[in-house]
Amino acid sequence: MKIIYMGTPDFAVPALEALHEAGHEIIAAYSQPPRPAGRGKALRPSPVHATAEAMGLEVRTPVSLKGAEEQTAFAGLNADVAVVAAYGLILPQAILDAPRHGCLNLHGSLLPRWRGAAPIQRAILAGDTETGVQVMQMEAGLDTGPVRATARTEVDGKTAGALTAELAQMGARLIVDTLADLPAYPPVAQAGDGVTYAAKITKDEARIDFAAGAIQAERQVRAFNPAPGAFLTLGEERFKLLAADVVAQPGQPGLVLDDRLLIGCGADSIRPTLIQRAGKGAMGVDELLRGFAIPAGTRLA
Repeated sequence: MKIIYMGTPDFAVPALEALHEAGHEIIAAYSQPPRPAGRGKALRPSPVHATAEAMGLEVRTPVSLKGAEEQTAFAGLNADVAVVAAYGLILPQAILDAPRHGCLNLHGSLLPRWRGAAPIQRAILAGDTETGVQVMQMEAGLDTGPVRATARTEVDGKTAGALTAELAQMGARLIVDTLADLPAYPPVAQAGDGVTYAAKITKDEARIDFAAGAIQAERQVRAFNPAPGAFLTLGEERFKLLAADVVAQPGQPGLVLDDRLLIGCGADSIRPTLIQRAGKGAMGVDELLRGFAIPAGTRLA
C-alpha cells in the first residue's frame, strides 16, 4: 500500500519501521516540527522525523493542517491510507477523507476507555489491570471512531515507560497485520458506555499525594516514570521517585517512619526503592541515605 505515516514520539517509531520492513511504500512521513532541546536549546527533530530521514523518506513538519495549501499537498500524495500514531495535530475532515481507505490511528488503550492524550498514564493511575492498543478508523470526534483490531496486555505493575514500549511493539505488529488484509478487519463501532477521557498530564499531578494512600502513591510513581517524574520535596529540594513498594504499616501522611525512608500514607506506607536528587543520577535509597540522612520524624511534602 501507499502509506502516509503521521507520528511524533518514540511510541510511533516501531510501527513506522515495521511498515517499511513489510514492504509498504511510505510516500511521506508527517511529524511535529523540531523543538528546542538540551542545554543549548538547539532544534531537535522528533524520533519519527529522525527515523524517517534515516530511511530516506520525505518528511513534512507543518505546524497545522487546517490550511487549504497543506490539505491540497496532503491529498496530492494520492495515498491508499494514512497511519497515525501519537502525531499531535488535529486532522481536519479534508485530511481524514483524502486517502482511499481513510486514516487509521494506533491508540494505546481499550476504547472507549481512555480516549485522549495520555491513555497509558491514566490507565496506571486508575489501577486498570488490563490495557492494550487498537487500530481505529479515524473520524472527526476525539478517538470516537470504530475499531478494526485490538491487542491486549496486563498492566501488572509496569511503569508508563515500560508499558509504552510494549504497546508500541504490539501496535507495530497489529497495524502490519491489519493492512495485510484490511477487509478481514472491518470497523466495529465503540460501545456507548464506559467512556473515559485521558486528559493531558500536568506537572502538578506528579507531586506525590501521601494522603491518598500508598497504593495510589505507588501508581503515581509508575505512571510518571520516566516523565514528568513523580516527586516529593524536603525543604527546598525535590526528589524524583522512580520505584517504590507499598508497605502495610500505618503512618501520618508524609511523615518518615524509620531511617530507611518508609513514608506514612495513612492506613499504609510507601518505601521508595529508586530515587533521584536534582542534578544527579538515579540511585537506590540505601545509597542515597549513606550520604544524605533523612531520619525518622522528617516531614515530606
